[in-house]
Amino acid sequence: MELILVRHGLPEKVVRNDGGAADPDLSEQGHQQAQRVAHYLAEEKIDRLYSSPMRRAYQTAEPIAKLMSLPIELSEGVAEYDKDAEAYIPVEQLKTENYQAWLELMKGDLSGVDFDDFAGRVIQSLESIVQDNRGKTVAVTCHGGVVNVWAAHVLGMPLKMFFNPYYTSVSRFKAASSGEKSVVALNERFHVRDEI
Repeated sequence: MELILVRHGLPEKVVRNDGGAADPDLSEQGHQQAQRVAHYLAEEKIDRLYSSPMRRAYQTAEPIAKLMSLPIELSEGVAEYDKDAEAYIPVEQLKTENYQAWLELMKGDLSGVDFDDFAGRVIQSLESIVQDNRGKTVAVTCHGGVVNVWAAHVLGMPLKMFFNPYYTSVSRFKAASSGEKSVVALNERFHVRDEI
């Protein structure tokens, strides 16, 4: 089977002080990116479409679902490591507003996050999706941390953040019924190349 992971589009910055989760919506640019990735994937024969329950991922799935006439199936296990955080600052903004925090994020130093628990949840969820969809092509709209963990898992690397997937980038993996997995492509972003 082929597993296509699509990172969400550019979200809004959200900082809350009431204890609630930030869970931002896509920005106007993020909605445009979501439309573009939907058209980019339009020629694919995608059998099922899953999404993280977080707004930015679900809103990225909506144009794909509409264009391909597919229901969006929620998968709690592919929510991002920051699902309960009070703030979300897009990485480009974080770099200019708090360079030290940006450096730590790029190194994979995620303070206050049980990364092993997060990685285990992601792997278990995506392994389940793989098992339930043998012989099919499945797309999952998710998050940069999810893409990093799954790619590291497939490559047999330490489970950590090792690259920064672009907004609405596409990463492709193959999974054989024997259990073998391989990376086909990481961080495809031809559909948003004018933003790079």
